[in-house]
Amino acid sequence: MKKLLTTTVMAASLSALAMTGCSSTTSTGAVGVDRQQLLLVSNEQVLQLSAQSYAKTLQEAKARGLLDTNSAQLNRLKNISNRLVGQVGVYRPDAAKWQWEVHTIKSNDLNAFVMPGGKIMFYSGIIDRLNLTDDEIAAIMGHEISHALREHSRERLSRQYATQTGIGMAASIFGLSQGQAELANVAGDLGLSRPHSRTQEAEADQIGLELMARAGYNPQAAITLWQKMQRASQGEPPQFLSTHPTSSNRIAQLQSLMPKVMPLYQKSRR
Repeated sequence: MKKLLTTTVMAASLSALAMTGCSSTTSTGAVGVDRQQLLLVSNEQVLQLSAQSYAKTLQEAKARGLLDTNSAQLNRLKNISNRLVGQVGVYRPDAAKWQWEVHTIKSNDLNAFVMPGGKIMFYSGIIDRLNLTDDEIAAIMGHEISHALREHSRERLSRQYATQTGIGMAASIFGLSQGQAELANVAGDLGLSRPHSRTQEAEADQIGLELMARAGYNPQAAITLWQKMQRASQGEPPQFLSTHPTSSNRIAQLQSLMPKVMPLYQKSRR
């Protein structure tokens, strides 16, 4: 069974690589993000899906009276986003022309995201419960903006498509039963998607630190942010089965990047 699962995952990868080449969506920047990405799904498809999802989220929040309820908080986020977006050209000149939006949802959740195309959403809970400074908000926003710049959603969809295509081919070629195909699907998730998501998280941390440093926000705030997140957490899942690094590992990685980004911050302050 192990050999069969391995063969299935390999078939998925080979199938994807046969259909298209790899490319990189951004420049390397000062932090040196340099990785070829598998992009099977078109950018237009992802933008269309994300625009629909974002519009639905706004509509539902507005209907419940939860959208943009705190004007001071919203303006604070917009000011931070303006400074960060002013630096995206370092990685993607075209991103400066995206139709950037910023909204808030009144919720106790510790959550924030930036959808493809520059659609920013912050839940009030992450700001209020963690008592975030502007620098710490910039750390979150810079990280999430980085996911959009690197088109990580598009990449994840592409990898899922490649895996499903490969599993379908293997099921036909090797005569897999439904149960075996489901096991192969789990193996593909653990062997391809999850480790890759950790790679994406590391890239977003790197790029986000550079963006906030260039925008004049202290990169050290990324460390205090995750220390707060660590204290707010009731417990962390095992890193092997998590799409995100544990807070302790993430903090160590962020600290290792400081020599690259602090000079950018100091220069911006001058």
